[in-house]
Amino acid sequence: MKLKHLSILFFFVVVNAYSQSATTLKSAMQQLYEANYLMDFETIAQLSYPNMVEKTGKEAFLEQTEQFYENDTYRQRYQLQTVPFQFGPITKIGNQWFCVVTIRIPKRYFFEAKLSEEKALEKKTWLQEMNQTKDVTFEPNRNSFNVKMIATFIAVYNENTNGNWRFFNFDFKEHQTAFEQLFDESIIKQLKL
Repeated sequence: MKLKHLSILFFFVVVNAYSQSATTLKSAMQQLYEANYLMDFETIAQLSYPNMVEKTGKEAFLEQTEQFYENDTYRQRYQLQTVPFQFGPITKIGNQWFCVVTIRIPKRYFFEAKLSEEKALEKKTWLQEMNQTKDVTFEPNRNSFNVKMIATFIAVYNENTNGNWRFFNFDFKEHQTAFEQLFDESIIKQLKL
């Protein structure tokens, strides 16, 4: 009888722990998305995987992130303040937890220099490749492109994250490369990246 009660208690503890983990993951993902929407680069750095930020150097990380959003060529903005997230399963691999999160994000790229038809076509092709989407529309009156894409974030919970979910944003090639350097190939295969 005691074994049955202990089994039931263990089940509820596991379910509660998973529920808490899923809740904190959703909250952290919402904070990260809002930080990207608001271009709050400090918060993006805080919510990014710490070893990646350390390896890059915090100042360099902040500068790279800012250049991704604003540079001499264009300004990039998320168009919606809130979007629905698609959370994959929370997967335990060794002593680490992972979750692949995808988001359908509409972005706008405003170009600083007026684009000719020829340049606009070049930029459209470039944006399609960079964002891995065909849904890129040029708006000549605004000298901008509307881009609808699916972004992929990898959430990680391990001994390096101090009891928090931290993220890699696969929109950034640097994040994807850092993930591949920090985690072995078996993890990449199990997450189907």
